[in-house]
Amino acid sequence: MRRELPDRTLILNERHLSRTLTRHLEQNNGHRPHRALNQLCPSQAEAGPPRPTDLAEHRVHHTAVLGGLINEYQTAS
Repeated sequence: MRRELPDRTLILNERHLSRTLTRHLEQNNGHRPHRALNQLCPSQAEAGPPRPTDLAEHRVHHTAVLGGLINEYQTAS
């Protein structure tokens, strides 16, 4: 986080810093793949890898996190 946030985010005050760090940690532990966990995020490590999805049959929903610093993608129903 020390390398990612300060170079791309202007922190306005302590409340903004706290909110930004909390959101970054949630994204890092809930969505971001880790090499040490075989490209799973920590929340998936115990449950195992997700089942593959055929994207030709689904629409993809894009969400910008932290003002576009991070992007999340999910299948839309």
